[in-house]
Order: sequence, then C-alpha cells, then structure tokens
Amino acid sequence: MTVVLPDPALNDSTYGLTPLSWVGMEGIDLPITVVEPGYTRQLHARVDVQVDLPLAHVKGIHMSRLYRLLNDVPPEQALSLLGLRRLLHSMVDSQEDCGTRSARLGFSFDLLLRRPALVTQDLAGWKSYPVVLEARFVDGSFVCQVQVQIGYSSTCPCSAALARQLIEQGFTQTFGKQPDLRAEEVAAWLHKHASLATAHSQRSQALVQVQVSEDSENFGFLALIDRVEKALATPLQTAVKRADEQAFAALNGQNLMFVEDAARRIEAALVDYQNAGIQVRHLESLHPHDAVAFKTPLMSETPFARLNGGVAP
Repeated sequence: MTVVLPDPALNDSTYGLTPLSWVGMEGIDLPITVVEPGYTRQLHARVDVQVDLPLAHVKGIHMSRLYRLLNDVPPEQALSLLGLRRLLHSMVDSQEDCGTRSARLGFSFDLLLRRPALVTQDLAGWKSYPVVLEARFVDGSFVCQVQVQIGYSSTCPCSAALARQLIEQGFTQTFGKQPDLRAEEVAAWLHKHASLATAHSQRSQALVQVQVSEDSENFGFLALIDRVEKALATPLQTAVKRADEQAFAALNGQNLMFVEDAARRIEAALVDYQNAGIQVRHLESLHPHDAVAFKTPLMSETPFARLNGGVAP
C-alpha cells in the first residue's frame, strides 16, 4: 500500500492569498568552479535561489525542486553565463504549476588571488576579494551583474597639506636665519624631522558593480579587479619586506585622495562597462565614523546585497 504524504502547500487553505515578488531560499552552501584567463579554482559559495509567485490562489512554491536543480550542477563544471541562463530557465519550468515567470540566482564567495610584492622578487601572498554574482530572468530578459569589494589605502590630502605646513615651519625655524645651507645639513634635518607631522591614512573599500555583457566569454572578475586597483594605485598588500613597505608609502604619497577622488577615479576607469555602480568607503583614522561616496546603481535588494555587511545604498 502506497502512503500518500501530505502537502500543505497544495492542500491546506488559508485566507488573504496575494501574489509575491520573490520566494525561495538564501545561503545554500555549494561548491563552484570559477574559470578566468590564467585562473581556475574551486570555491565555496553561498547561493540564493528564488522565483516569483504570481498566482494569488497558490499557497507556496516547490522549494525542494529549486534545491535539487542547484544541487545537480556538477561542482567541477565552470560557472558560466550559458549555465546560469539554463539554470534560470529550469527554475521557471520547475514551478510551472505555480505560474512562475521569473527567477534569480545570487552567488556570494571570496575570490582568492595571489598578489606579488611591489619590489621584492619572488615574494607574494594571498588576497581575498568578496564577490556577489547575480543573474536574473525577468520578463523574458536575462541580466547578469557582478559586484566586487576591493581594499586599498587612502591618504587624506588635507592632512598631508597640514603636515607639510608644520614641517615647513619647523624647517624655517631651524634654518630661516642662515643665508647659506649645505645639502648635508638639510638632509640631516629631514632625516630627523621630516616626520614631525604625518598625514593620516586608512584602509579603504571600494564596492564596484557592473553588468556582464551577454556575449562575454567569462564574468571578468580578474579584469575588473585589476582595472580598479590600477585606477586607485594603492591596493592593499600581502607579503612585504621593508623595501616593499617603502614603495607602498611612496604610492600613498603620490596618490593622495579624498573619498570623492577615489570614486571618480574608479568611475573614469569603468567608463566602458555597462551600468557601473560604485560605493567607496574610507574607514577614517581621524574620526570614529566613515567617509563614503556613491555612484549608483548598486544592487539594492537585501538578499543579494551581501557585501559590506548586507548594507546597500
């Protein structure tokens, strides 16, 4: 005798049924394989999977079907635009009896890259870049967006100017009445007093989002990261020796920037990307609060705004 198990989603009645924009699951653990030029790695992702529920009389979707579709993707299969498009279509088909027409997927993971030291040969370390990849199939259209968080250092132009003024005053007090100066005297004074005042720097974050072109061969994670780091010129370092630390200090001194400067540098660097969005945050060392600048659009719906503590503009 076959026992029929109850299905409350189909059989139980309730009142006040209305259509819902999105229904599904968040934070599903899944191994994924990311393949980019010169980069292949299996990573741990947390995946959000959701569909719409347009029929008011349907109590609930079949979540287990969504999970099984996601779980059936071979871990060694490279994440791709074509694969995401097919998966979204399968999600919609799996909920045909619910009237589903739209679906979306969100992948959150850390892209781990090996970064070389600035100066020291054969010295490198690992650096993590949090990524959110979102794909949607809505109203017959497929859209894929990539969001990456990139760390860098920022030195305040105002504090640098104020520090230079104090150093200038100190130099004038010491040598102002001397008609002639020898280079070694000046060098000795600078060696001892050039840090009489220092500009404040802080670890900073750029949250960058772009739309992936449908004809792209890959998602362009590495190209996007490299483009932003080149524009800012002061990426956070991994393994360093003193020579590398000195080179990093020089980069900061040559690239003074307010939060507005950083946002505009990134904007100029992403001019050929579709629908670029930027959020820049300087974790102030002078203040107990942060300085921020935005260039919208960014992912604003909380299930997929996982970077930066889930806060979206």
